Amino acid sequence: MNVKYVAGSEIGYSKPGDAGIDLPSSEDLVLKGGEQALVGTSVRVAIDEGYVGLVWDRSGLAAKHGITTMAGVIDSGYRGEIKVVLRNMSSEDFEITKGMRICQLLIQPVVQAKLTKVESLDETHRGDTGFGSTGHN
Repeated sequence: MNVKYVAGSEIGYSKPGDAGIDLPSSEDLVLKGGEQALVGTSVRVAIDEGYVGLVWDRSGLAAKHGITTMAGVIDSGYRGEIKVVLRNMSSEDFEITKGMRICQLLIQPVVQAKLTKVESLDETHRGDTGFGSTGHN
């Protein structure tokens, strides 16, 4: 799998064996506690058909500062700049600087399902029970 990219600076995996490609912010901003913002990366990618790029949190930013990603599916046909919806889950303001690694991009295979419209679905043991229906914890 080869991913071609255009960016203002080099991007890549931080360490051998890492799952995610670190993506940098292309701007300076302060993300106030409890707020979210759309943050540019200046990165554009060409992902092979049959694969998808998934934008994920950087573990350290999430654990230490409450910075999480809110969306992020980069389809193989998309060629625009990757922008990231970041949310500050803490009550403290967080400063983002240009070049700071703000998220990671995981490249994964995609299986497209064949969709068949039906009048009803097969019954199962679980049925239509919702969140928390399989027990505590």
